[in-house]
Amino acid sequence: MSGRKKSPLVAEKRYSKSAAKPAKKKPSPKRKPARKPAKKRGVIGWILAPFVFVFRMLWGMTWRVTAIALLLLGGAVAYTYTQLPELNELLDGRTRGSVTLLDRDGLVFARRGDQFGGAISASSVAPVLKNAVVATEDKRFYRHLGISPRGIASAMRINMREGRRPWQGHGGSTITQQTAKLLCLGVAYDPNQWKSEADYEADCRRTTLVRKGKEALFALAMEAKYTKDEILSIYFNRAYLGGGARGFEAASQVYFGKHASQVSLPEAAVMAGLLVAPSRFAPTNNLERSHERAATVLKLMREQGYITSADEAAARAAPAQLSRVAQERAGGYFVDWVMDTGPAFLGRETTEDVVMRTTFDNRLQKAAEEAMEYIFREKVREGSKAQAGIVVMSADGAVRAMVGGRETKVSGAFNRAVQAKRQTGSAFKPFVYAAAMDLGFQYDSVVEDAPFTMNVPGSGPYSPKNYGGKYRGLMPLTDALKHSSNVVAVKISEEVGRDNVRDVAEKFGIVSDLANGPSLALGVSEASLLEMTGAYAGILNGGRAVQPYGLTELRLKGDTTPLLGQEGGFGDRVISESAAQQLTYMMHRVVTDGTGGRAKLSDREVAGKTGTTQAARDAWFIGFTAQYVVGVWMGYDDNTPLTGVTGGGLPADIWRETMVRVVEGLPAEPLPMIRPTRPPSVTPAPQTQTAQSPRRQQPRVQGKTIEDVLIDVLEGLFRSRN
Repeated sequence: MSGRKKSPLVAEKRYSKSAAKPAKKKPSPKRKPARKPAKKRGVIGWILAPFVFVFRMLWGMTWRVTAIALLLLGGAVAYTYTQLPELNELLDGRTRGSVTLLDRDGLVFARRGDQFGGAISASSVAPVLKNAVVATEDKRFYRHLGISPRGIASAMRINMREGRRPWQGHGGSTITQQTAKLLCLGVAYDPNQWKSEADYEADCRRTTLVRKGKEALFALAMEAKYTKDEILSIYFNRAYLGGGARGFEAASQVYFGKHASQVSLPEAAVMAGLLVAPSRFAPTNNLERSHERAATVLKLMREQGYITSADEAAARAAPAQLSRVAQERAGGYFVDWVMDTGPAFLGRETTEDVVMRTTFDNRLQKAAEEAMEYIFREKVREGSKAQAGIVVMSADGAVRAMVGGRETKVSGAFNRAVQAKRQTGSAFKPFVYAAAMDLGFQYDSVVEDAPFTMNVPGSGPYSPKNYGGKYRGLMPLTDALKHSSNVVAVKISEEVGRDNVRDVAEKFGIVSDLANGPSLALGVSEASLLEMTGAYAGILNGGRAVQPYGLTELRLKGDTTPLLGQEGGFGDRVISESAAQQLTYMMHRVVTDGTGGRAKLSDREVAGKTGTTQAARDAWFIGFTAQYVVGVWMGYDDNTPLTGVTGGGLPADIWRETMVRVVEGLPAEPLPMIRPTRPPSVTPAPQTQTAQSPRRQQPRVQGKTIEDVLIDVLEGLFRSRN
């Protein structure tokens, strides 16, 4: 073994420097993992499988149907959008016009029809009014697109909880939907389709599921067409707020006598509160209830941040007060009557805005209303259903005041002063004596007040009887009227002729049918209080007929030229002035010494006549001073007899209380009548008249036996004997 050092063992170099490196191997493609074997469904899977299939199928159908429905809805909204008119065409949607009534001095005292105060906008009204409406009706108004699903769901829940169908009752309507309903979903009023505007509006207010759908569609189109404030402007002009007020401007004028831009917070709360029920919460119907509703509005405004707690407290401490016109609600019966006297197309059915100037006197209206209230409060038993009517009239027929029943603050109510036709009783007797005076009888002509019987062809014997069965024998006609003798009235009527009596009464204005028999003289015919008062005005003015009237001028609002006008109601002369003066004296004696004593006034002369019908079903007192005639009727609507009441009782009391107030502050003028130096009697002195009295005649009818009277009547006599 040699001693040479061994070299270390190393692996030999496999490659030279020049040798190429071996090519890299391409990675083998990844193999797809083997498919897992299907998982077994199991029992639950097999149970759920049909439901999953159905769900997938329904979902596929639902989104497709929904897409189609949205496309159709979009098309319907787009079509409705194209049908909507410009904003200005929607602000005044009335089909009827308004009537503004002025009194004898030219002051507004009442309004009728659909009042429209003029177009307003959401930006022109007082901010508190705008906020009150939004807070009360639709607090999300500026956030929704016309409908509020949340509001609808809430309303449906409330309806079902209250036992109604989901869509009956609370509607959950937005202001936009309410506006759509006010526009009647674009359907215009057609008089050929609806009997009246009221029927049209009732149809517009109907709530059905289909109509709700149309309403929502219309609301969406409105939201696309108009801005929020434009929608609110339509609402402000269209909403009905009671009292005939269409829109908030009209309501501001009707209730508060100011523009909608000037209303205070309490006034705004009152008007916003009307939207839920205009008639129920109208302040002219019940101011206290209106204030309670306004308190709810104020609470909502405070909760939504429109006002502070201090604002709310101040508004509740000083609630809104009505204007003078709204407070008085004057002359409801008068207004109804005077609107009926004018042309219908410019009155109750007008489509124009009309101004009527009338004969109405608010002071005299208050006098009549206060008098009636006082007598029924002080002298009529509590709970009585008796009614009364009052008419105050000037000598030319101008009606100054009218009360048609105990409820005075009404409109459209039954008017007993005009519409009730009742027997007149002895209140008719002055027309019997008017006919006699005009044919030559004198106030002191003598006739016998005694029982008698006459034969009426076709009816048999007729025997008039005096009230109470009392007869006074020979007496002058003045005393016969003073004591309201039935016997004498019939005798005089038969003497002068019933046709003459009927003719005088009709010419004086009694247009109702008058009886043909001898009982004509006793007032068995029916007439209205207005007719009777007008007929008595003819006696006061010296014997000329009058036509009761209340309208003096009618013109279109904004025009100065009247379409109609009237300056007086005088007609033709019915009886001579001398006859009228004698009759006035005789009626004056009725008050000073006869059945009408309770109507006497301490400071001026009065003439009048009582009237009580059979079984006291009607009681009258009609009389006059030199300035005014006042007629009073009292009775029951169902003809129930009055208890212990005659014309000289409660009606005379009502008349006196009325007249005391009517003539307050007026000078005491003398009546236009004759003035004998002494009262007439059966054996008068040779000369008893003053120079202004007519020449006295001898008695026309002397005392006779019953047999003589029968013969005279049957032969149509009762002629003059010396």
